[in-house]
Amino acid sequence: MEQHDFPTYRSELRAVSKKVNPHIPDVYSGFRQMSAGAMKEGALSAKQKELMALAISIAVRCDGCIAAHVSGALKHGATPEEFAETIGVAITMGGGPSTVYGAHAWTAMEQFLEAESTKESVP
Repeated sequence: MEQHDFPTYRSELRAVSKKVNPHIPDVYSGFRQMSAGAMKEGALSAKQKELMALAISIAVRCDGCIAAHVSGALKHGATPEEFAETIGVAITMGGGPSTVYGAHAWTAMEQFLEAESTKESVP
């Protein structure tokens, strides 16, 4: 199984996006504005929205989206138990292939948590 280093993968995707952005700034600006509007606190919390986006990311098989929404969900306090249930919903909606991408999401969560703990332990 090909395995990403999800924190590094996310950084690499962001770097490439920064190169593309000047060529289609209206598209990127529009996407950022739409995303900010959709993901802000409202009737649903930002954490719930990140977990919903993660479930969709798993179902549509997007590793870059998994990296972004695992990171976002962690920033909003999502727990491993919440990730597990989110992966379960995604598998229900996405079938067999979502079992593979659910595993990717779990790996991403572990890697981001490890990266955070390593960063905190460095003086």
